Amino acid sequence: MKKLLLLLIVVIPLFILGGLAGHFVMVFQKTYQGPDKTFEVKNGETFGRINQRLFEEGLIPDKRLFHYYAKYRKVMTRFKAGQFTVSSGSNMIQVVETLVHGQPNLASITVPEGKNMYEIARLLDAAGITSERDFLAAVEEPELIGMLDVEASSLEGYLYPETYRFAPKTPARVVAKSMIDLFKAKTKGVNFTHPFLNKHQVIVLASVVEKETGAKIERPTIAGVFTNRLRKRMRLQSDPTTVYGIWGRYRGNIRKADLLEFTPYNTYKIPALPKGPISNPSIDAIRAVLTPETHDYLYFVSKNDGTHIFSKTYENHELAVDEYQRNARARQGKSWRDLKQ
Repeated sequence: MKKLLLLLIVVIPLFILGGLAGHFVMVFQKTYQGPDKTFEVKNGETFGRINQRLFEEGLIPDKRLFHYYAKYRKVMTRFKAGQFTVSSGSNMIQVVETLVHGQPNLASITVPEGKNMYEIARLLDAAGITSERDFLAAVEEPELIGMLDVEASSLEGYLYPETYRFAPKTPARVVAKSMIDLFKAKTKGVNFTHPFLNKHQVIVLASVVEKETGAKIERPTIAGVFTNRLRKRMRLQSDPTTVYGIWGRYRGNIRKADLLEFTPYNTYKIPALPKGPISNPSIDAIRAVLTPETHDYLYFVSKNDGTHIFSKTYENHELAVDEYQRNARARQGKSWRDLKQ
């Protein structure tokens, strides 16, 4: 009898433990069978809340075992914020690996050459990367500007145009820093020495050149026009600078009143460069300012197809304006969007 009792005391717990172990193994091996699914870990979210949502969304079969495993692995506080893809066929161990050691899903965004900080902010907001308001606040934040060693009142002009990949809801300061870091990398080998402009003024003028033409081949020519005008102390008389000065209320057309209004960016009124950059120029626009084409042109006017006609005298410029701008037929069926680079 004693032997039987001893046997029961020893064997039954072993059977129970074996059964539990088998159950645990079965649960751990159970996989998520739905389609690949995006799961977002929110900033500051507790492990308990993450665990609960994973269970509710059917991504894990058992909350308690998931808790024990995360605790055993000492990763309960190491879940990354961001959006992750949990692949079909993932078990609990793989879910933990995805959320702790995996890379968040990244959103791709292309910042075209010549976009200003307001346009970039809207692109970032639309892509779900960071809010328009937060980005605009970041690029004008004195502490961040100083930390990034940009000698300007904002980061406008230094937000390098390129294709980027960011996790959704990336902090605006991180996004801005990434753009500035790329600007520094791209311009590392550029000699910013100029006969009469400092580095920041080169960026300012490059931002104007970038906005004035969609034809890349024209950049050195237009840079030469502006260089000639600055040497002669002539006003730049650039429409894009005027537009930037009234950006908050600009609706697509410049009025005569806009050209007469004094702003720090209206180069029809000020005999100098605008207050700061009006866009974020390409490396080619920067090089065009540093090595402009040598010529005697002082004027240019759009031919309505993305290119321009250049003139040395005001009289010839007026003739070109008559031919290409005041003549409505010269504009019909033409668009800079049709320009072939």
